[in-house]
Amino acid sequence: MLWLQTLDTNLFLFVNRSLVNPVFDWLMPVLSWNPWFIPVAVALGIGAFCCGSARARLCALTLILAVGLGDSLVTNTIKHVAARPRPFVTVPEARLFGNVGQGYVPPVTNSSGLVLAASTGSRNSMPSSHAANWFTMTMVMFLFYRRSWRFMLPLALGVSFSRLYNGVHYPSDVLAGAILGAGYGVAAIFLLQASWNFIGKKWFPLWHEQLPLLLNPKPSTLSPQPSNTDSHWFRLGCLLIVATLIGRWLYLASGTIDLEKDEAYQWLWSKHLALSYYSKSPGIAFIQFISTAIFGDTVFGVRFFSPLFAAMLGWMTLRFLAREIGARPAFWLLLIVTATPLLGVGTILMTVDPPLVLCWMWALIAGWRAAQPDGKTRDWLVAGLALGLGFLCKYTASVQLVCWVLFFALAPAARIHLRKRGPWLALLIFLICTTPVLVWNAQHGWITVTHVAGDAGIQSPWHPTLRFFWDFLWTQAGLLNPIFFIGALWAMFGFWKFRRERPLWLFLFCMSAPLFFGYWLYSLHSRILPNWPVAAVLPMFCLMTAYWHEKILAGARWARPFSTIGLALGFFAVALMLQSNLIGKIAGAPLPGEKDPLRRVRAWPPTAALVETAREKLEAEGQPAFILTDHYGITGLFSFYIPQARAALKTGPLVYCLDSDAPMNQFFFWPDYDYRAHRHGQNAIFVTELDPYPLQRDWVAKWLAHQPVNYAAPPPPLQIPPRVAAEFTAVTDLGEREILSGGGRVFRRVHLWACYNLK
Repeated sequence: MLWLQTLDTNLFLFVNRSLVNPVFDWLMPVLSWNPWFIPVAVALGIGAFCCGSARARLCALTLILAVGLGDSLVTNTIKHVAARPRPFVTVPEARLFGNVGQGYVPPVTNSSGLVLAASTGSRNSMPSSHAANWFTMTMVMFLFYRRSWRFMLPLALGVSFSRLYNGVHYPSDVLAGAILGAGYGVAAIFLLQASWNFIGKKWFPLWHEQLPLLLNPKPSTLSPQPSNTDSHWFRLGCLLIVATLIGRWLYLASGTIDLEKDEAYQWLWSKHLALSYYSKSPGIAFIQFISTAIFGDTVFGVRFFSPLFAAMLGWMTLRFLAREIGARPAFWLLLIVTATPLLGVGTILMTVDPPLVLCWMWALIAGWRAAQPDGKTRDWLVAGLALGLGFLCKYTASVQLVCWVLFFALAPAARIHLRKRGPWLALLIFLICTTPVLVWNAQHGWITVTHVAGDAGIQSPWHPTLRFFWDFLWTQAGLLNPIFFIGALWAMFGFWKFRRERPLWLFLFCMSAPLFFGYWLYSLHSRILPNWPVAAVLPMFCLMTAYWHEKILAGARWARPFSTIGLALGFFAVALMLQSNLIGKIAGAPLPGEKDPLRRVRAWPPTAALVETAREKLEAEGQPAFILTDHYGITGLFSFYIPQARAALKTGPLVYCLDSDAPMNQFFFWPDYDYRAHRHGQNAIFVTELDPYPLQRDWVAKWLAHQPVNYAAPPPPLQIPPRVAAEFTAVTDLGEREILSGGGRVFRRVHLWACYNLK
């Protein structure tokens, strides 16, 4: 096979070296990557869905599925298994984007932390992702539009040729990518057609009759759907819920992201079950106790219930809106929720928010049934139980009581229920559910009240400022998707003149406005964290869906294209937030680690391994050693990701949080985390996380231009906290360590000290 490698190399050098000319030196990098490709592709996709024919929409959908799944599941898998080095790594005379013998330079920081070298992407060469993706698009476009090969094939060949000319692929890499891409392009259409024949005939007979062949849709598919297709939209919504549930579980199982600080901290709570905790209700601890008992102390085990809660929430919302306003707008709401970054990411992380949102909507739906003229007492009981369980997950649930007060104040017809036992029994159930939290706090000096008041800044003087007000506005607009955020606010104000004719709209307003606008108003006093009003978002979006659905039926056709644009932008943003490496593929160079959207949930296992290695080295000196941190979340992360620490939880912790004279976190209340009582005379590794390197203001322009990104002046040397120095006989500074991930990028910085002989 040596002759094949020789032929491959000679052909590569012929293109890479012998065909050099100024025109190609300019054109080939542009074909290989340019900043206009993704915006143009997104614009064409939006145009296809907004203004295109049925054929154009099906073609766009097939392209998204074929390229997305083919690149991630087929091309990248083969590339990882083959692990063939790129030619500029192994061929000294290769030209890399015009530079001879440059070789591979990973984007690492120098010793002073001042320079980040540009990255050339993945080290692996076989097959070419560019060739595979372009030939996938060419094949799919050809099958839908026969004449498209006239412009798609030259583009695919040009991009493939550019990969040789630029020095990043061998000819065999490009050939393999082209064959693979064209092959799974055909396979994608075949599988979609076979699936549609099976599922469509059974669950969507009316639609299948109108559209039997995906490659040749009939004009009738462009006509308005008849009213008897409501069941079709409902079934489509159910399929979407199941598909997203499975997709999210697979994402968690893939290990793409690590635990976040709060998740690991609350995982430790599940090992110490109690009536309540320092900063939160007990619900999250019991949820993680159940999930890890089933799936073990793994990332999947910790987060198992988050996608499941999202699926349960989607099912309840789909049924509720399908019954009240129709299945078609209910299905569109599911798409909107999936394309909202705050809600999309919230279905992955296992914090207190997913169960809170689930219980809030459960109480809302049961409460709406109960508030009807023929509402039953059992509906009130369900609403009270849902609200109580929500409180046991997060104290924000109690704000729904204010929502009910507002609803009764604005809806005179509903006040008749106040003369019945239903609402008062619901309130009683809610109060019973608060008992564990009240008992625990009574036993611990009402510490939660003090902590929550401190977080909210209640004790600080009132000095109104617009700084936090505008921060709240722009943050919510970004996390809720600008299109949907504007649409929701418009509906929140625009519905008012219809409040008497549309009691459901008024109810949804009351179930969201006190929480959302209450926090927005309070931002004049203090900073509001982005997730605090999350329970109000889904009721707001329900109102938005109902309001704009009626507007569209009344003739506001312009609203539909805006919805499509919002969905496209939202899905794009959610994809980048769930897989930030896509940013590097789109821009041509990965983001600096300090700016990676997933920085909070990446590189924790190597960080924990580095600290554990330092501890074992210290322990080898002859004295037992433990790990000490200055943050409760890092204590949880190291306890989770260090196998010895995870195993030690059954007998006594190996990782501790720095003690304090007053309660600062849950560790204060656990006697086994009093390291001064249990580790007297032992040594410790004290570790603290450092802030990211500060980047210069022009880093975005340099990053987009594939130039080295410069850092600002490095921070001054860090000193060990006086409390730690006072607790040990001697301390040795082990210095700062960098944790690299994703092509050599600096994802995390920590500082270590060796502490001797705990007093």
